[in-house]
Parts: sequence; structure tokens; C-alpha cells
Amino acid sequence: MNAIIIQSPLIQLNAPYPSGAYLSSFFKSQGLFTKWFDFSNEMFYQIFSKEGLSYIFEATEKTACKMADDAEKNGDENTAFNLRRYVSTKDYWINWIDFIVASLCDGNKIYSTRELFHQFLYSPFAPRGNRMEQYLSNIEKEATIDDIEFLCSYAIADIADYITAVFDKNFSLIRYAESVTMEGKSFEQIQSQLKSPILDYFYKKILQNHLAEFEKIVDSSKEKTLICLTVPFAGVFIPALYAADFFKKKFGEKVFVVMGGGFINTEFREVTENGLAKFIDAISYDRGYGSYLDLLKSGLLQNQKSKNSLYKIKLFLPEIVEPVWNDVDLQKKEDELTQNITPDYDDIDFAKYPRLCDDLNPMHRLWSDGTWIKAYLAHGCYWHKCAFCDVNLDYVCGYKQTNTKNLFDSLYKTSQKKGVRGIHFVDEALPPSQLVEFGKLNVQCENPLYFWGNVRFEKTFSYDIASFLSYAGLGGVSAGIEVATSKGLANIHKGTDLDSIVSACAAFKENGILVHSYMIYGFWNETEQDLINSMETLRQFFEEGLLDSAFWHKFVLTRNSRIYSEWKESLHPDLIPIENKTKQFIEPALHFKGENKSEKYGQSLEIALNNWMHSNHLEKKVTKWFDFPVCAPTIPKDFIAKAIERYENRKQKEFNKPILEFKNIFWLGSNPLVYEVNGQKIISWFYLQEQVEIPLNKKEATEIDELICLVKSFVPKSSQENPKEKADLIKKWQSLLLRFRGKGLCCF
Repeated sequence: MNAIIIQSPLIQLNAPYPSGAYLSSFFKSQGLFTKWFDFSNEMFYQIFSKEGLSYIFEATEKTACKMADDAEKNGDENTAFNLRRYVSTKDYWINWIDFIVASLCDGNKIYSTRELFHQFLYSPFAPRGNRMEQYLSNIEKEATIDDIEFLCSYAIADIADYITAVFDKNFSLIRYAESVTMEGKSFEQIQSQLKSPILDYFYKKILQNHLAEFEKIVDSSKEKTLICLTVPFAGVFIPALYAADFFKKKFGEKVFVVMGGGFINTEFREVTENGLAKFIDAISYDRGYGSYLDLLKSGLLQNQKSKNSLYKIKLFLPEIVEPVWNDVDLQKKEDELTQNITPDYDDIDFAKYPRLCDDLNPMHRLWSDGTWIKAYLAHGCYWHKCAFCDVNLDYVCGYKQTNTKNLFDSLYKTSQKKGVRGIHFVDEALPPSQLVEFGKLNVQCENPLYFWGNVRFEKTFSYDIASFLSYAGLGGVSAGIEVATSKGLANIHKGTDLDSIVSACAAFKENGILVHSYMIYGFWNETEQDLINSMETLRQFFEEGLLDSAFWHKFVLTRNSRIYSEWKESLHPDLIPIENKTKQFIEPALHFKGENKSEKYGQSLEIALNNWMHSNHLEKKVTKWFDFPVCAPTIPKDFIAKAIERYENRKQKEFNKPILEFKNIFWLGSNPLVYEVNGQKIISWFYLQEQVEIPLNKKEATEIDELICLVKSFVPKSSQENPKEKADLIKKWQSLLLRFRGKGLCCF
């Protein structure tokens, strides 16, 4: 039996989405021949190429010129200028596009020479767009070849703007027709987009180019070939539907087409559109392992006719057969697979993924500037109680840890094979103990992997744990504060408090780990005072250096959230959901009374935050960011500073505890040196890029070699024995070792 996995365009450009890797590993474990195609990556190369741009400019020149004339008549001279410049300088874009793409990728270095860097930067015959010019005008120095990666990234964005404006309004760099899908008014409206230019020329061409390979796979089996279309986001659904249509028309009953993925899991659980039967045979929900196990044994792939319900699979026969949502045996097997399956990236060439730089902020750049091997330490969220979250769905509430050693070995092997050292953990929230375990495994292999991911800001992340994780390869964390007030955190059942959040952020930042926070505004019961207080607290986080970046999201009420479940139980009487009066194809979110009242704050929140992330105007009063009167914050100006003081006191208490109280004892400093200054013996080393010097008394100086030997035994990669076995030595040197705490001696 065979399986073809398709990642349709368009998603984040710099790395393959992990669902295909996990499905590929799963199917291979079940004995299926499996091939995974990332057509989002291929779409990028089809469009941003000499051939692709030549076609687009040829198809749009007359339209662009007419749009420019119309814009000028309407007084929009800027739009007219830009459109005419694109058309007039089309040869510049076509001639330089291969260099631009190669400069952002590792796969083709033929154009990526410093000589051409100079030419692209300084030549008056190189292409320029609005975003490129804005970047060059905003840098506070003369542009150099060090700016090429940014300039090429903005060049791609400039061309994308032209494509959206003139060629296909549904196009953007990392999504396609998202707004059409999210509106979800009718399936007919969705179908009408399948003839759009990007799909009908570029995606059709990609699928046709692989037709011979598809035919070989399909014809090699007497059973139906599984076509698995992963749909993680709304901006992938219409292209996935296009691919489904392609396979159905080309292969008919020889294939069994299934859709699954994050967007399908959240928005298609109640779908009853019979028209989908023309495109797909089934929808797979949640992790997919259990549903595919049931499908593989159902006989449907062997052309047997059955209308039996399957575990977490909605069938379109063409009549709809609803899933079985609970099956103890399959759930147990699915949990076992979740624990042991590791992502398989054998079909992926990481060198082909572009690294785009769209922001100078170092934390923001992690998302797009770097090709990451994506994986998760645990499926689901170990907290899964936040009020706004989809706590009733498996991707949140179905918490299951993986086998950490198994996962590390697999990722290390992939890293060595593919030449990629970065791991992006896509967990809802990384379990702290498992993260430490992964760090220990990485250290034992001499830190081959650099990793980052989503966590929960909680007190578990102490200074010492953050220090060890930084040493072990953790480079960045993102987490939700959501509402930066004590009242707000309690209302959303965050399960942590501001002191714990400050402690975690401070611990990470002290140890060189980048920190990002998600914020939410627009809750149904949020007052202006609540929002301004949250904004002021966030400002203080940046002012005190606790955050590198953040992002404001507007609250969305979903059907699978804790809030909505509680509302149905007559809680939250002030929440008034507004149900759609007419049946829609999908209903991605619920409207509620008063949801628009917070929209007026959005732009100012974004502008202020963008300034704070670049260390600008941190002293400016939050009320001054709005062009209309708002209430003043009631948060003390030293609110976060006081929280940091409490963190420092708690940290010092930990440093004063006897060393043997701790299970883990690690030396993270450099090699200690002993030397004499003005007759005083000193032991010295470097820690966190700073020199540490501690004077020794005569007795300590006489026996210092013994201490150095003890300290070196705590170096993580050589520290296999139980520290308690050195209890006598630790007790002997206790007073001096305590002076090493926070300066390289890590205990937790």
C-alpha cells in the first residue's frame, strides 16, 4: 500500500511544516511506501524565478498600467508611481530574481558572491521596490553588503505586493485566499476560487510536473493509494482543494483522498457539505494516527464497500458517515504512537528553504531567518485550562509526552544527515522537566543542537534551570502573558501570576535566552482600564529588559474554548454570542456583542509595541500613543521593578541553600585559573561573558587544586555520576562553593 503526503501552498517559507514529517514516519511504521511533497516550497521557486516573473509581468502589464492611470486620476500618485515602476523595470526584476532567491537560500550559491552583493546594493540598474527603499532609508548608517539579506527579503515582499495587487488578489507570501476561506459563507464561493491565476497556472504546473511520479506510485499498488492533504491553516485550504480535484480527476477510484491538519481539526468538525465528496473521500481529525489505523483495516482502501463509522474519520461516500469519537483501544494505540513516533524529513532538502529577514529584532527573526527542524516534545498542553484556548480539542487537551531520548536521537540523526542544527519545538507548551532532559542529552553530545519553542512563564523556570538550558542550547522562548494584570490572569485561568512571569522572564534574559510574549486584547468583559493597565505593565516589561518582542492578538471566541463551554453552562452572563442566522460552509469563530468596541485601540497598541521592541520611546506615557482620550493606568511606575526585586530575593535564597539539597549540580563556567595579584591568591573564570574573581584565604589557596578538580567533575558532559557521591568534598568546600552560585555553579 502507498501513501502520498502533500503540503499545499502557502505556509511559512523558511522550513517544512512538521505534519508531513510525522505522517511520513507513521505510515512507514505501518509498512506503507510513503512520499512527502512540500509544494509550498516548490510554489516559491515557481513564482520567484525568471520564468515565473516573466509570465506574471507579461500577463499583467496592461492591467497594471490601467490601474496606475486610475490611481493617478483618483489622486493616488504613490500607487501610480509604484505600479509604473514595476512594469518599466520588469527586466531588472527578471534578471536579478535568481540572485535574490539564491542569496536567501543555502541550495544555490552560484549567484551568492560578494561581488554581486556589491552590484545589487550599489548598481542603479538593480531593481527597487517600496519596501526595499523604506528599509534603506530607515537604517541609521550607510548601507553595506551586510544589509543584503534584508534587502533581498524586502525584494521578495515587494514582488509579492505586485502579484497581489495586479495578478491574484488572493496571494500572499505565506497564505493563499485565507480571507475567502475564513468567511466560509458557501462551498460554491470556495469552489469559485479554484480557477484563480496562482492555482490555475503555477500550482497546476507543479502538479503536472510530478504527474509521472504520482502515476508510478499509484500504479504500483492494487490497493487504493492514500493521498493525504495537510491543511494546518486557512490559507492552505483552497490550494489543498485544488490538489484534491487534480488527484480525483487524474486517478479516480485508484486514490483515496483525505484532508487533515490544524485548520481542519478546529473548523471542520461540524461540516456537512456534501459537495466535498467531489474532492475528498474523508476528513481525518486530531493526531491522525488512530484514524488512519482504523482506515487501513476498514477495507475501504481495498475497494470494499462499507458504511461503518471509523474512529475520528468523517467519510464522504458520497453520503456523509460521521466519526466514532471514542475508542479506548485505538486511543491507547494512538498514545503509544505519539510517544514513540519521531518526524521523518528524508524527502526534504532543507537547503531549498529561503531565510527571510523582515525585522531587526533578534527574537522576531527566529521565526523566519533560519531553517528549522520542527518537532514536539509533547503533544497537547500540560496545563490546558486557559479560558480562551480550545481546551476541548485534542491538540490542547490530549497531553502526551514523547520519549525524550528517542526523539533526541532522531533529531540528532536528522541534523547530521541534513546539515541543519536548529530545532523549533512546536509544542503548545514545552514541559520543563522534559526540556531539561533534552538539554542534558544535547550536552552529552557536545551541544550539536540549538533549540527554541513555546513555554509557559511559570516559577519552575528558575535562574538555575534557565542557566542550564542556555548552556544546553536553548536560544529562545515564546509564551503567553495574554493579559498583564493580576485580575486579567485570574479571569483567563492562566494558572500563573505576574511574579512568576517576571521571574521566568528575568531568569531567561539573565542567561542570554531571547524572550517573546503573546498578548491578547478585546475580551468581551475587558474595560478600557484593564487594557491600559495591561499595556502599561507590558511597557515596563520592555523597560526593564525582560522581553525582546511581543505581539498583540485580538480575542477570538471559538466554539471549543473553555469560555464558550462555560457560557453554555450559564456562566459568563455578560458574554452574548451572536449565532449566524444562515447556514455557512464553515463557522470558524463566533461573533459576540460588543466585539468591535476594542478595534479602535489596535493600531496604537501595535505602533507602541513596535517601538518598544526596538528600544524606542520606552519612557513615553502609554496614553500618548492614542489619538483619542484614554484613561491613565493605575499600575505603579515601579510595578515590574518591584517584582524583579522580589525575584532577586528568591534567587538569593536559592543560592544560600546547602549544595547537597539539590539533585542536579553543574559547572557552567569556563576553566578556573589561579593566580596572584599583590600577594593575594585569586581563583578566576569566565561566566556569561564576564570575568569572575574570588579571593582565597591561605587554607583555600593551599588546597585549591582539590576544589578545581571537584568543580570540573560537575561539567555537564562529564557529569555522569551522582553528585552525592562527592558529599564529603562538597561539605568541605561548602562555604566557597556557595560563593560560586550564580557565577557558574548551577544547582536545581
